[in-house]
Amino acid sequence: MTILLSDPRVRAVPVVECGAPLVRLPDDLSPAGATVRADLADRLVAADRLLPRGVRLRVVEGHRPLAQQQAIIASYAAELRALHPGIDDTDLERLTSRFVAPLDVAPHVGGAAVDLTLVDVCGDELDLGTAIDATPEQSDGRCWFAAAGIGADARAHRRVLAGVLRSQGLVNYPTEWWHWSHGDRYWALVTGARHAIYGPVRQEVAA
Repeated sequence: MTILLSDPRVRAVPVVECGAPLVRLPDDLSPAGATVRADLADRLVAADRLLPRGVRLRVVEGHRPLAQQQAIIASYAAELRALHPGIDDTDLERLTSRFVAPLDVAPHVGGAAVDLTLVDVCGDELDLGTAIDATPEQSDGRCWFAAAGIGADARAHRRVLAGVLRSQGLVNYPTEWWHWSHGDRYWALVTGARHAIYGPVRQEVAA
């Protein structure tokens, strides 16, 4: 059974903040200039080096400010309310959390998560079945990592992506093939760690 980020078990995981700074990822790894915790940056660089020749990681997003996270939640929740008139708040939060994490447990807010894909030597994205950030509704559920209905190339590319990231201790959020994290509450619950090591951050990026 898939554990969603709205699950009470995620909120129950304690956070013991380690204080690792936010750092900007190398330009060749993230042309968009994504920032993440320093340890996660090291893990992503290591994962990128494990990929087959001619394939690279491309990180689209890392740390996300609280206000931006809240705006994404509000926007997607409004879409779901329109699709499901009369839905109660509990069910709305559960459905919303398939695509965007509740503010208090959001891995992106802690600098603990990245949205990423694979690219070729020209920087063109490989086929992974859907666009990054395709909602469950837009993708007819193909955004789930283990979704049926994607092609053989997309399935193979997802396996390659998972292989290098899992080797560096990252975990996937199963409803989004592109979302991987380390050190947050969800990671701690999935791996059996005693606590998360990253909470929300508001600090400047380290030089």
